[in-house]
Amino acid sequence: MLESVPAGVADQPAAEVTGRDKRALVSAVECTFDSLFVLSYDQGERSQLDALYRKAKTKQWDVDLDIDWSIGGQIDRARDPNNALNRLHIPAGGVFSRLSDEQLAELGHASAAWTINQFLHTEQGALTCAAKLVQSAPWVDAKFYASTQVMDEARHMEAYARYVKEKMEWEFPISTHLSGLLDDVVRDSRWDFTYLGMQVVIEGLALAAFGLQYKLSPDPLLKQITRYVIADEARHVAFGVLSLREAYADLTAAELRERQEFCFEAVLRMRNRYLAEEVWEQLDLPVDECTALVNAGPVQKEYRRALFSAVVPNLKKLGLLDFGDGWLRTKFGELGVLGFEDGDDTSAEYPRMDLDHAPWDVVRYQHY
Repeated sequence: MLESVPAGVADQPAAEVTGRDKRALVSAVECTFDSLFVLSYDQGERSQLDALYRKAKTKQWDVDLDIDWSIGGQIDRARDPNNALNRLHIPAGGVFSRLSDEQLAELGHASAAWTINQFLHTEQGALTCAAKLVQSAPWVDAKFYASTQVMDEARHMEAYARYVKEKMEWEFPISTHLSGLLDDVVRDSRWDFTYLGMQVVIEGLALAAFGLQYKLSPDPLLKQITRYVIADEARHVAFGVLSLREAYADLTAAELRERQEFCFEAVLRMRNRYLAEEVWEQLDLPVDECTALVNAGPVQKEYRRALFSAVVPNLKKLGLLDFGDGWLRTKFGELGVLGFEDGDDTSAEYPRMDLDHAPWDVVRYQHY
């Protein structure tokens, strides 16, 4: 855990990229945890979790039936210099100002493909964590809900894998920063760390990223997939917040401090996955210069800051933001993200993200 982080940490990478073989197709993570058999089957004892489970049962969309895969033009849109998503991920100046129009178009394609590939890898991490929660959660209502999340995450993997292969035609390995965090979350034997790392931090940051992608993407197909995913992910984050509120009421001061430090380390690593070293390497661009430009670019810095819009209010709801001497509040202040603390936490906000509120062009093929 991080005991102290120097001032200015918001502008610095949290860790160096290792020499790990990024091309490996199978990665093993050794983990040991208790599988809990809960022999009290009184469903509904935790009414908010039960409500999530009942909603999830009725919202099982189908990648084949509900998504309009006939929509084309994804690569052309990604290569378009006017694509707003390119401005989020590709800074101005330096090496980027010396690229030709064709090189910039290729960079747009690579950046778009890389982004969706990282969402795909994250969804597999979420699938693994949800399956772990089915086994390790100590309440039957939590096990019921986690079982629906397993199906949700498999569906998200299916959708993004198909989009990457059929529409973007460019596959990227998992970001080293993301891989390291997923390994730690899966490896930890404590069930609440799985909740905290995946449900609250990783999925919370992803929920904000999905929201920006939905607003800015010029691709009708990606907007449709993203809106369906948002509805599911909002339930997943709410599941984490509602479960951990009860669990953290009984922890000691030392245990809560450990979870504060874990959260801060996790958000730094998730933030750094957007440095996109894999893109610069793939295109033979100078990785150190590109990373420095992404770190310093005002648009890119604001984008990374905006990703905290769901995480900060959720951690405040859990009491972790201000617990003890306010250590986590101080660290988030260094990141410049405390402006989000008074936003709605996802346990209150998720109903507004449901597909019942989605526009007709998203749900017109809805089969259920």
